[in-house]
Amino acid sequence: MRIRDLSPAEFRQRLTGDGIRLAAGPFNCRLQSGIPEIADELARLYAHHPLADASDFTDFHVAVQPGHGVRRWVRPQARFVVDAVEPFTPLPRAQALPMLEWGLNWCVTAYCHHILVIHAAAVARGNRAAILPAPPGSGKSTLCAALVNRGWRLLSDELTLIRLDTGQIMGLARPVNLKNASIDIIRAYAPDAFLTQPVRDTTKGTVALMAPTRASVEAVGEWADPAWMVLPRYRAGSEAVLTPMGSGAAFMQLADNAMNYHVLGPKGFDTVGRVIDNCRNYSFEYSRLDDAIAVFDRLAAEDAR
Repeated sequence: MRIRDLSPAEFRQRLTGDGIRLAAGPFNCRLQSGIPEIADELARLYAHHPLADASDFTDFHVAVQPGHGVRRWVRPQARFVVDAVEPFTPLPRAQALPMLEWGLNWCVTAYCHHILVIHAAAVARGNRAAILPAPPGSGKSTLCAALVNRGWRLLSDELTLIRLDTGQIMGLARPVNLKNASIDIIRAYAPDAFLTQPVRDTTKGTVALMAPTRASVEAVGEWADPAWMVLPRYRAGSEAVLTPMGSGAAFMQLADNAMNYHVLGPKGFDTVGRVIDNCRNYSFEYSRLDDAIAVFDRLAAEDAR
């Protein structure tokens, strides 16, 4: 049974009650909220995700709840709660939905040290994956969203999960975080994709979430082998150009973006090294999404020969 099989009323009842238990890649999550206005968009974002059984182990018990006391009504707030702990300062209630996504990301980076967690997008064609690490403002999520809507499979937008034993990338297939100008760009580029209503004045600017494709969610258990590490950078008016990157520079890019590299020690070093050795590594500058997609499609076609 999947989230889409629940009626809106049943989804809302579960969300505000005992919680929605869903499987998101390798994790089972229980989501609760006393803020019912997020229910409809949340259900559409996770429509294709399977419901987890109540008897299954749950990795994260999370909730976004209304503010305490007067903050329920005056300048109302939302609180993120995980296992009865509130790790963050409350945010305006209008930011409850993105807060839930940011909180889930925090749970993975804070607790999941049995895998290497990299702040990067990852997309796959077949069983071959491209890792896209990049700082904010580089166009990483925009490029990821465009690729996913042109035949590539979403593994993750924010957190690339790499197994320590095999070096494979595990699928997560949670919503893509879009910011500022990227929101309207992707609405125009992929009109059939579901995007939430923009939430303004967050610490990241204006944000919206894009639902993963059904194909990405249903193939989430198909782990992929890293084949390309591409450091993207959007620059207005530029041509789409791939530039080979030396293995030393590529190692530092991946290590710098690894959220738990310092915790894993030698295992983290070995895993990053293995990924870089198995990838063709590039920096990539682009401005037009169609040109960028064509470059990635050529990479996949060359690899398939």
